[in-house]
Amino acid sequence: MIKLGDYNKMTVVKEVDFGIYLDGGDEGEILMPKRYVPEGTKPGDELNVFIYLDQDERPVATTETPLCKVGDFAYLEVSWVNEYGAFLNWGLMKDLFCPFREQKKRMQKGESYIVHVHIDPESYRIVASAKVEKYFAERHPFYNHGQEVDLLVWQKTEMGFKVIIDNCYPGLVYEGQVFRYLHTGDRVKGYIGTVRPDGKIDVTLQPTGRQQTLDFADTLLQYLKEHGGKCDLGDKSDAEDIKRRFQVSKKVFKRAVGDLYRQRLISITPDGLTLN
Repeated sequence: MIKLGDYNKMTVVKEVDFGIYLDGGDEGEILMPKRYVPEGTKPGDELNVFIYLDQDERPVATTETPLCKVGDFAYLEVSWVNEYGAFLNWGLMKDLFCPFREQKKRMQKGESYIVHVHIDPESYRIVASAKVEKYFAERHPFYNHGQEVDLLVWQKTEMGFKVIIDNCYPGLVYEGQVFRYLHTGDRVKGYIGTVRPDGKIDVTLQPTGRQQTLDFADTLLQYLKEHGGKCDLGDKSDAEDIKRRFQVSKKVFKRAVGDLYRQRLISITPDGLTLN
């Protein structure tokens, strides 16, 4: 079975003037246009290719790397709009279609949106939807506290930032736990805070508990080594200054300073911190 909108390992069947044909099994032979064929390719070679539909809705192969594939959530820019919907740049020759019915608000050329990529069951076309809530996993999430996950920043709210966790679940990073600039479409590492009985997930951007302190202690030590053994911030410094400099809370900063001080790696002075 060919996986449409995904990567497939396929065998070269024959060469022609305008490209090569690959063995598509029940789908028949699938063309890869000449401009995508790796130099030296010959019949019998196996290639890892991405399969999508050309302008005539026929399967076509490419060695280009798209920005996303079927089943992914992604942040894509609108290339153009017509009377049927918007067309998004996903890194391939043919843009990705998002019909008006799958838009929360009318998409504008040049703007970018979080969408879900899937195969439309009626037309068998690869399409996008901005109504991403419909495509989250329905199974209950099973994560451990502190587990590292991949996040896609979805949207800013009064409480913080909505995120998409591991391309499956919605989550929330609370405003008070954001110590760096975040924008819609950013892909960052996160850490599971709480999974509630209703399946809602709270996430942090820093390791939780003791590990967070240890990680930042290493960061602070490296900072001192790179800045002449001096740091003008200390226990009495303003929390916003610490956040701006190191993207951590004052609580974590003080714990890390305490750790380094007890190890006699630093001295605490009225002017800040000094590397021993």
